[in-house]
Amino acid sequence: MPELPEVEVTRLSFASRIAGAKITNVAMGKALRWPLGCSPDSLQGLAVLGVRRRGKYLLLDLSQGLLLIHLGMSGSLSFGEALSPPGPHDHFNCLTDQGLLRLHDPRRFGAVVYAPSQDSPVAQKLLGTLGVEPLEDSFDPELFAKALKTRQTVIKQLLLAGNVVVGVGNIYASEALFMAGIRPTTRAYRISKPRVLKLHAAIREVLMAAVAQGGSSLRDFSNAQGQNGYFQLQAMVYDRAGEPCRQCTATIKRLVQGQRSTFYCPQCQKP
Repeated sequence: MPELPEVEVTRLSFASRIAGAKITNVAMGKALRWPLGCSPDSLQGLAVLGVRRRGKYLLLDLSQGLLLIHLGMSGSLSFGEALSPPGPHDHFNCLTDQGLLRLHDPRRFGAVVYAPSQDSPVAQKLLGTLGVEPLEDSFDPELFAKALKTRQTVIKQLLLAGNVVVGVGNIYASEALFMAGIRPTTRAYRISKPRVLKLHAAIREVLMAAVAQGGSSLRDFSNAQGQNGYFQLQAMVYDRAGEPCRQCTATIKRLVQGQRSTFYCPQCQKP
């Protein structure tokens, strides 16, 4: 699943090119996870003012309302002037006077949703419970420490839940916990403040490194220009079960938490 770094990399790859574009036609393919919420024809003539990100959602601000785009499990966006005709897995095609924006999603867990405003019920249903953005100043280490003290959830699951801090997906949660030296099964409230502060710094460092590396291309992720990411090549623990730890040579372990694979070093990461 594309996580925060992949969504941010996608945004950076086309935001400046689509800004100011006028929508001339919108065509929908097969049904996605949620309905568009308006007639595709009603989007014609609207201008794209800019592209923002909130968690794993891309927000296309329009001259009237906005589009919320989620890439789901296997979705990817492309934007360009010479795209091929839509195929069976191309489910949103937004033609503008500056190029065609297309959502390609073989599993159709992604979505494109129109909302009259970010404060409207349809937008708040998707965005209203999201935690703070980890790459913004609002991700305050003291507030993060206070929030963890009130949670009995194991720390890996808390990070994935997204209601304390948003967008720390499976790959990056494993990597940040390794960097902070924290076992993924540790209860959040049991983590000492110095260790929480290390985790706070690790989350930011891992996510910024992932954005700089173009995200992670484990299966079919590419940005809106068709470029792959390379963060997975430098992962310390993720998807390395049975291999030696790059730091201490102990064997990397794998366990399943909430139906997601977690990877950790039993020597470097303490409960």
